[in-house]
Amino acid sequence: MNAITKTETAPVNPLGRLIKGFFARLMVALYLPSVFQGMAKTFGYMFRPKTTMQYPEERHIARKGYRGEHRLKQDDQGRPKCVACFMCATACPAECITIVAKEAPWPDRDKVPASFEIDMLKCIYCGMCEEACPCDAIELTSTYTQVATTRQEKVYDMNRLLRN
Repeated sequence: MNAITKTETAPVNPLGRLIKGFFARLMVALYLPSVFQGMAKTFGYMFRPKTTMQYPEERHIARKGYRGEHRLKQDDQGRPKCVACFMCATACPAECITIVAKEAPWPDRDKVPASFEIDMLKCIYCGMCEEACPCDAIELTSTYTQVATTRQEKVYDMNRLLRN
């Protein structure tokens, strides 16, 4: 009768108990300090001054270099600086800029935009159009709170871009 019956117990392996105890102590030694560090960080955040802003009353001031809504610049004579070179439309990774060119009525330019549209819902505000423009005609302003109720309101035409 070599089989172990229900009343008998298996022989105890002292090495197995030693390894099991070692791993239990190791887990406690690794786990508890991490728990206490996490709780210390949590309590530190609880007693720190709050950074939440009460939005309508308190306005966020955008940092220098913030890329917000686009605008087209005008030259000193009040004409749009854009010469319809299509560099901004070519550089745009989102393909949200559409330009249609026409002959310029002024002798100092070959072309001017007949229409210039930016779909602001497609735009990723990367600033590539601003960097690509050779005549510094387009820029990204610090405006970030433009509300629209329809999709068409977020497609800015040339008049809207000149007003920004």
